[in-house]
Amino acid sequence: MVDYNFYSNTLGAGANQLFFTANPEQEQKSRAFFRITHGGKYNYSLLFSNIIDSTYADGSISRKNRIMPEWRIIKASCARYPNNSFENGIEAIPEDESFEYITFNGCTEKTVESGESFKSDTFEFFAEKGDYICIELEYCGSELPYHEESLLPIYRYENGSWKYDRKMPLPCCIGCDREYEKRIAFFGDSITQGIGTAHNSYLHWNALLSEMLGDRYSYWNLGIGYARADDAASDGIWLEKALMNDIVFVCLGVNDLLQGFSEDEIKDNLVKIVDTLKKAGKTVILQTLPPFDYIGATAEIWQNINEFIKSESAIKADLVFDCVSLLGHPDSPQKARFGGHPNESGCALWAKELYKSIKEAGVL
Repeated sequence: MVDYNFYSNTLGAGANQLFFTANPEQEQKSRAFFRITHGGKYNYSLLFSNIIDSTYADGSISRKNRIMPEWRIIKASCARYPNNSFENGIEAIPEDESFEYITFNGCTEKTVESGESFKSDTFEFFAEKGDYICIELEYCGSELPYHEESLLPIYRYENGSWKYDRKMPLPCCIGCDREYEKRIAFFGDSITQGIGTAHNSYLHWNALLSEMLGDRYSYWNLGIGYARADDAASDGIWLEKALMNDIVFVCLGVNDLLQGFSEDEIKDNLVKIVDTLKKAGKTVILQTLPPFDYIGATAEIWQNINEFIKSESAIKADLVFDCVSLLGHPDSPQKARFGGHPNESGCALWAKELYKSIKEAGVL
């Protein structure tokens, strides 16, 4: 990963989950809106990667660590949008604001090399807490990374108008130079990303937890739909992003279980993730696998893995938090009380109890 001394200032995930194909000669224009976590005027820089982070679905379309081919940024720019820009939902793009250029090594254009990680030049940007930074890209390429299950407002300019369309290469970090005590990353799958809560609502469990933890820390949502512990344990670009932080919340294993990985494989991958983070000096908060209406042998494996996670001799995390007691039905804990992707009520309860556990343990 390129040297990047900026701190994430949004809780909207911007991962490379999948890729789309296009006519390499056709220029495209897209906009993505990220809500700002901490207000003020700071120097910003955008971080990009041209590698797929994690495996999509069953892996037949795209898998972890896929090196993407060269593509080109024709122009990049940004604008501030007020926090009420989406009061009527995300179906219609807000009216234009004033955009400013973003450059790369002093140039408005950039050729993105195959498998490259890169950052933009710094630019000054002011926004109040809750405002949006809109990133506009004009680009072209034959295969481009994007986030298929993104919850962000994303639009493509086509036939003279803007249309909601998630097929856009996204920055993976909206970073600024605001000083913090620690960097916190939330490393997980769709449940961590926020699926289960409304698009652009920022009501997922880690967004709510961040509000409780306050402005002493920066927060980076590294949640990706369909992501697996097996992806994270591969020592690829996704784990590299987690290692850029000081404190890492880990909630992984559901997709491994649903995709048929064995009990031993899932345990081994969780141990490897925690060990890698701990050897790098990170504080690790590990969570049990949330309920997902498991049945039969899958429910038994799920229970065994969670007992393994909670065993003090098994995994050397700084704190293990059992989310099952909150999210599962009292009489059938493998069944999801708030949905397999927890809704706003489930996320609120999760954040509240996790915050309490963190404070009681004194890990933050």
